[in-house]
Order: sequence, then structure tokens, then C-alpha cells
Amino acid sequence: IRDETRSLQETRFDSPGKGRGLRVTKAFKVGELLFSCPAYSCVLSVKERGCYCEFCFNRKERLARCGKCKKAFYCNASCQKGDWAMHKLECSAMIAFGENWCPSETVRLVARILAKKKAQKDRCASEKLLLIGEIQSHVEDIDNKRREMNEGDIAGLHHFYSKHLDFPDHSDLLLLFSQVACNGFTVEDEELYHMGTALYPDVALINHSCLPSVIVTYNGTMAEVRAVQDMNPGDEVLISYIDLLYPTDDRNDRLRESYYFTCDCQECKTKSKDKVKLKVHKRSDPINPEVISNMVRYGRNAVREFRAANLDSHAPPSELLEICERSLDKMGAVFDDSNVYMLHMMYQAMGVCLYMEDLDGAISYGEKILKPYCQLYPAYSLNVSSMYLKLGRLYLALDRHSTGLSALKKALAIMEVAHGKDHQYLTALRKEIASQK
Repeated sequence: IRDETRSLQETRFDSPGKGRGLRVTKAFKVGELLFSCPAYSCVLSVKERGCYCEFCFNRKERLARCGKCKKAFYCNASCQKGDWAMHKLECSAMIAFGENWCPSETVRLVARILAKKKAQKDRCASEKLLLIGEIQSHVEDIDNKRREMNEGDIAGLHHFYSKHLDFPDHSDLLLLFSQVACNGFTVEDEELYHMGTALYPDVALINHSCLPSVIVTYNGTMAEVRAVQDMNPGDEVLISYIDLLYPTDDRNDRLRESYYFTCDCQECKTKSKDKVKLKVHKRSDPINPEVISNMVRYGRNAVREFRAANLDSHAPPSELLEICERSLDKMGAVFDDSNVYMLHMMYQAMGVCLYMEDLDGAISYGEKILKPYCQLYPAYSLNVSSMYLKLGRLYLALDRHSTGLSALKKALAIMEVAHGKDHQYLTALRKEIASQK
């Protein structure tokens, strides 16, 4: 690794106004792989246990269950053996705590990072460009709310993992939780469903832009960075840290809240897409600007209300759908269906319909979302490909074969760039398409 580190260090540089960054030393075409990065540490979501291998995150039928805790699942004995150093942090604890075992996913990831740090003293394959200790924390910038969350997580770490871990001092734990909050990656499947969380030090070196040059996708637990724009030697490698659907002010609110900076990319300077993202109904008598700004405020609040209700595990799906329908009805008096606040609530409503197995309802919302998504998201967006996938599979489930195949083929075209033509998702999707012919 040491020799490879030296050759790769040439791509690390001080990005003006951004601190450390990454730039390419050769040209890359759209769809080309810049680099892959194994996870320094990763954790599968508890909700996905039984669907994915705990060690490699591969989706497979008939996974083998851990004989002791009966909670973790693996492809085979090799994966189980590979995961034991991390799984032993939880195996006996899950048995001892029973239904009271409930550390957050962040706590579970931090526990694994601490175990990895203790076991591995040398630079590892995910730190060719940036050591884990060098990752930005913004610990000095966190507000009281975030500090309280970190303190709660530290308490959870001590409560659930004290038997198997030696903990650093409190300030070091605060630093580590802050690093994970700013640099942890949500690992998602091809339909953007949450699979787990991971830390990739080298990928964390990449700065943000609302006009990204690359995209990060996942092949098992491996992060893969591919070009979504043609790149020339010396170009900075830029990803988006956030969902790019929203208007400039919303994007920068999110960036300040989560990453402690404001974006000054060309799109943020010109706000060129804001007008179409906030589209209102055309009328002979134009809508009063104050009415529009009040409705934008309502839309932002509706997004927060739904998020809070969705986090409440006791909220029934019918209540969540009612929140969506109520807000869509109110916003629809002013906003066009392609307005991003309308699209946000339609997307949530579609998710609730899928959960309730209302396929027609899900399709109805999805069809309204798809065209605006294609217009508002960048080329090769996973948000667009995942919508084509969802709709395609819904159409097929309702025996609308030609429409379903058309949607799946459009998803395939985007995914070939974003995931690479040889990705396991592409192999499975081609088989899915072939089986329908």
C-alpha cells in the first residue's frame, strides 16, 4: 500500500476555498471508474438482516444464520469468519439484552471503527489518500442539538459495547462521532433503499458541488467513484453531498446544517434552475408573490412534518398518507405538479402506497414524478434510474409488460454509467428484462 499511496498522493491538493480536495491526473470519460475504495468500516442496517450478507452486503437467497445469536446472516462460512471480529461486538450482547438491544446505526458503526483502530495499526486500503484520523470533524462547529445527539450516542456506546471495547476519552469519542456525522456514507441499493452505513476515508476527501463531476455507487461494501462528466487532467473531483432536487436556498440550508459550509458553485451563484423548481400555476392574473413565498414556507414545513411523523414508529401508514394528501391538496392550489415541494410529497406518498401494497396508487404518484425528475436532476442521476426501476417493476407486477420493459431499459441505460456495465445489479437487471421477453 505504501508505494501506491505515494503515486496517488499527487491527486490530493488544496482546493481554493474548500480545503483539501482531490483532482484527476488523467482524462476520464463519462462512465469511467476513477477509483474504488473498500470500507474502513461498515454496518448493515438491522432492518435488512436476512436479506443481505452481514459481511459483504451481497443480496442472496438462503443466507446462513449465525448459530449463536440467530440474528446475523451470511453468504457462507467464509463471510461469517470474515465478519467475526466485528460481529462478536454484538453477538452475545444481542442475546443478553434481548429486545432491549437497540443501539443506533451510528453507534454500531463507531463501535466497529474503534475495534478496527485497535486491531489495525498500519495504513489500510481505504486510506491511500487520507488517514481516518485526518478526516474533518467540525467538532468546534456543532450546535447544542447535535452535541446532545452525540452525547446520547456515546451513552449508548458505553451501554451496549462496554464488554468488548476499550473506549478512548470522552473528547476523542465526541471527535469520532462528529467525524462519522460529517463523513459517513449511506449505502443504498439500486432503488435507493437504505442498506447500511459505512466510512470511506479516501472518498471523504472529495469536495461537494451542486454540479458534480462524479457519482459514488456501491458494489457490496466497496464504494466506486465514476465520472458523470468528461474530465480533463487537473479537474477537481466533485460529488454532491445532498439531494440536488431542491432550490438553492434549501440546498445551502442543508449543507450548513449538516456540513457547515455554503456552496458557491455556478448553479448556486446563478440559481438558474430555481424558477422551474418552484413552478407555480399560470394564471391570467398572476399569483401574488407573498402568496407564493407563504406557500414555499408551508412546503418546507410539510417536508419537516412528514419526516417527524415518519420517524415515529407508531405512526400508521394511513396517517402518513393523509399528511401527504393534505399537503398536496393545499400546495396544489398554487404550485404546479412539477414544483419540487409537490414532488417531494408525491415521492413520500408513493413510498407509503408501496408499503401498503397499493400498486395502482404508487404508479399514479410515480408517473407524475418521473418527467419532472428527468428535467430537474443531473444526467445519470440515481434518483431517476431508481424511479424507472420502481415503475418498471410495478408495471410488470400488474402485467403491463411493454410499459414495464421500456422503463427497465431506461433504468439500465443510466445504471450502466453510474454503476458500471459489469455491476451485479446490471447483471440481475438484464436477466430480469430477458425473462419478460
